Amino acid sequence: MPIIHEVATMTAKGQITVPKPIRQALDVDAGTRMVFELRENGEVIVSRADAEHEDPAIRAFLGLIEQEIGAGRGVEDIPDDVERRMLEHAGLNIDPDAPIEGDVDL
Repeated sequence: MPIIHEVATMTAKGQITVPKPIRQALDVDAGTRMVFELRENGEVIVSRADAEHEDPAIRAFLGLIEQEIGAGRGVEDIPDDVERRMLEHAGLNIDPDAPIEGDVDL
């Protein structure tokens, strides 16, 4: 059961006014960027563009990297076994020790 249920009508230009209770709940006003996610079941999720809506695994990984950098260690200091497991979990068959081929922009 939804917390708030509101109905809005789309204009001929495809515009919808976000109902006031929804704007208040999301703390949005004019100029706020919004994200629309269409799920396979037809459900649409609307959130603030700056809201936390990314993958929790990525959020955890970025938190780990932030801690490492804060402790004075860089990404290059990640233990080899951790690096290999991260690549495996990402579904990538990459040898991190292989030479880089081609041009690289830094």
